Amino acid sequence: MTEYLKIFKALGDKTRLRIVIMLKVKSMCVCEIREIIGSSMSTISNHLKILKEAEIINFQKEDRYINYGLNTENKTVSQVLELLADLDSAEIKNDRQKALLADRINIC
Repeated sequence: MTEYLKIFKALGDKTRLRIVIMLKVKSMCVCEIREIIGSSMSTISNHLKILKEAEIINFQKEDRYINYGLNTENKTVSQVLELLADLDSAEIKNDRQKALLADRINIC
């Protein structure tokens, strides 16, 4: 039960929920996420830290970038992510589209 509480607490913030939904589209670096969300780098980094602590996301270093992606190896996280599949507001659609088009070469 503690694992679910951590996950739901982390997803209880709109910005973190938006980040997770974007990461369902593709792995992204902090610059790409910041560009779409529109918050400061430090704010996005703080949100990513909370998502990492809840084991919702993981990261991998690639050249000079740190790519953040969903932790689909965690069964509990995968179950919760299935619940998010039905989210379909205009803002969510917009975030997904922007995530598809995000190009770190032009952003970072």
